[in-house]
Amino acid sequence: MQEPTSERGGDAPRGSATAPESTAPLPSGLLAELAQLGRALGHLFSAQWTLLAAELGLARSAVSWILMAGLVATAAGVALALTLMALLGLALAKWFGSWLWALAALCLLQILLLAASVWLFRRCMHWMTLPATRDEWGAMMRDTLHKARRAGAPDTPQNPGDRT
Repeated sequence: MQEPTSERGGDAPRGSATAPESTAPLPSGLLAELAQLGRALGHLFSAQWTLLAAELGLARSAVSWILMAGLVATAAGVALALTLMALLGLALAKWFGSWLWALAALCLLQILLLAASVWLFRRCMHWMTLPATRDEWGAMMRDTLHKARRAGAPDTPQNPGDRT
């Protein structure tokens, strides 16, 4: 085998500081490795795309199952509440000795529970109307509105007279 010589005519050893950079075409092994890298990247992206599609399918399925589980939990909660009310009515009937008094006591208990929940709702609404809360709520709504406008239509200029 013959060692390649430099263009200057000297026999400089390969890889020495005096040897100029070669402008020879890339070896076929490098091209094969680049092609293999391209195929590997294609395979990787294909696998990622398949995984994303599977995850989105699972998410769609999960939403349906969550809604169904919520419906079943609501039905079970109502059934449990009715059962507990029936048991309480039976216990009151035994205690009072009359179904009429037991049902009247249950009715009074439900009226008290309804009044307490209405009172709590009104109290929460009152807290929302306090000046500090009202200002904070208004600032939060204005912030949200401005963010939505910026995200929705970045090219359209906003009307300076529009203060919402």
